[in-house]
Amino acid sequence: MFKNLITESMSKSPWLFHINAGSCNGCDIELVAVLTPRYDAERLGFKLTGTPRHADVVVVTGPVTKQVLPRVLRAISQVPEPRVIVTMGSCPQSGNVFRGSYSVAGPLSKYVDVDVDIAGCAPKPEAIIDGLALAMKILSEKRAAMNGKVEAKAAPAEEPKEVQAEPAAEAVEEAAPADPPVEEVAAAQEGGEQ
Repeated sequence: MFKNLITESMSKSPWLFHINAGSCNGCDIELVAVLTPRYDAERLGFKLTGTPRHADVVVVTGPVTKQVLPRVLRAISQVPEPRVIVTMGSCPQSGNVFRGSYSVAGPLSKYVDVDVDIAGCAPKPEAIIDGLALAMKILSEKRAAMNGKVEAKAAPAEEPKEVQAEPAAEAVEEAAPADPPVEEVAAAQEGGEQ
C-alpha cells in the first residue's frame, strides 16, 4: 500500500532531517527502528540526511525547549521549499508531561505550520511509516502546486493531520489475505478425494 503511494507520487526519494528538540529519546529510537531492516522504510525511498539544506521532510521529536527553539526554527528555515514538517510523539505537539515547565516553549505549532502529527508516546513504527507516507502525499501535492500542475488553493492554514498510534482498520484489512468462499473450499476438497 505505502510503496504504491510513494512511487505514484514522488519522482525522487524523500530525504528526512531529524531534529531532537529535547526529547527523552524514546521517539528517536522508534524512528531508528523504522529505518532498520525489520521495518525498512528505506524500501519506500525514505533516507536520512545530515543537513537541512538537502531535506524534504523535517521530523521533530521532543518538547521544544526555550533553549533549542531558535535552533529548531533556523534549521527548519534552511529546508528548501516545498517542505513538510512532521511532529513525532506527544511532546512536540503538546509538551506531554513537560507541559507548563519553565523551560518548555512548545508546542511547535505555535511557531511554524505543522503538516503531520504522529501521535503516541512513543509512536509505534507502523504509525510512523503511515505518518511519513502521509507526509509524502502532502509533499507531492506541494510540489505539484509549486510546479504549476495544480492550482494552489488560497485557503486558510489547515490543522495538522494526525496519525493515530494504531494503524487504520482499512490498512489491516488490506494486509490480511481474503478467505476463499466456503463453496470453493468444499468443491476443492471434493475434487481432491476422488
